Amino acid sequence: MKFVDEAIIQVIAGDGGNGCVSFRREKYVPKGGPDGGDGGDGGSVYLVGDDNLNTLVDFRHIRTYHGERGQNGMGRNMTGKKGDDTIIHVPLGTEVYNIETDELIGDVAQVGQMLLVAQGGVRGVGNTQFKSSVNRTPRQFSYGTPGERRKIRLELKLLADVGLLGYPNAGKSSFIRSVSAAKPRVADYPFTTLHPNLGVVAVDPQRSFVIADIPGLIEGAAEGQGLGHQFLRHLQRTRVLLHIIDIDDPAVEDYGAAALALVNELAQFDENLGSKTRWLVINKTDLIQDEALLAERVKQVTDALQWDGPVYQISALAHRNTQRLAGDLMTYLESLDPLEPDDLDGAEGEEVV
Repeated sequence: MKFVDEAIIQVIAGDGGNGCVSFRREKYVPKGGPDGGDGGDGGSVYLVGDDNLNTLVDFRHIRTYHGERGQNGMGRNMTGKKGDDTIIHVPLGTEVYNIETDELIGDVAQVGQMLLVAQGGVRGVGNTQFKSSVNRTPRQFSYGTPGERRKIRLELKLLADVGLLGYPNAGKSSFIRSVSAAKPRVADYPFTTLHPNLGVVAVDPQRSFVIADIPGLIEGAAEGQGLGHQFLRHLQRTRVLLHIIDIDDPAVEDYGAAALALVNELAQFDENLGSKTRWLVINKTDLIQDEALLAERVKQVTDALQWDGPVYQISALAHRNTQRLAGDLMTYLESLDPLEPDDLDGAEGEEVV
């Protein structure tokens, strides 16, 4: 399925039904009085979180969503039927922005969470509501108010525990293939990965976590260079980043400078993303037979990053040390406090049900 992580749609809530002007007319009931009923409220438009979806591609085909109009009031004090609400299913991690104001309306991050994006109109009242001791035959009524109309932008930020960070061809997709059942495309040229991939890493039948891979970054990504900048937002929700470095890249002269440049790109894109917990992973170690040369290149990286944490030396293609890394990640994630809704980088919506 084609991956789409941004879409623009229009939501139109239903108008409220109008009130009714009516008078009771029955045999043997003289001067029956007013009996005009109220209208029904208009239907609202809600977004609801659905964990069976992982893309916004459906919104490329349907761009406008309507709530149902409320029914008009009727005689005999009959109230009009309320308009049905419209429920739009979206993937978890969808942020909603008002196009006109660029205001964040809300963030759908939990299964079944409902976010109001367009309020239905309020019903009008019938002439029964206007009767009084001095107005026995009122002919007043009120119209229902219009429902809200909005053009909104949906942005998807994938919900994953671990995010992969690295230059093109660093071996991120190969790592996902080696530790999960996901099979992203792998080839020996830059930007093989054109859209994010998710994989579920099952350490054992009862313990698993989700890992996200985005297209590789290049220097200048924060300013829009390359492909990865379009998907950096997907790393914002992760709890730990794996900085994967291709230690046998013939195009790199100084591995330390290259690693540092990538970290700086993160900080330029988002200060919080730049300070997120990172683990250092040296990939393609099986391609270097000279252990002294490997140690020298690893030292370049750790010195440039002023790294004092663990360094994982792996070969994603040969499955060397990948399971150990996955196990350590699982242990680390289990040691963290469970995520609360407030920990996500969204804002409260107008109404969350």
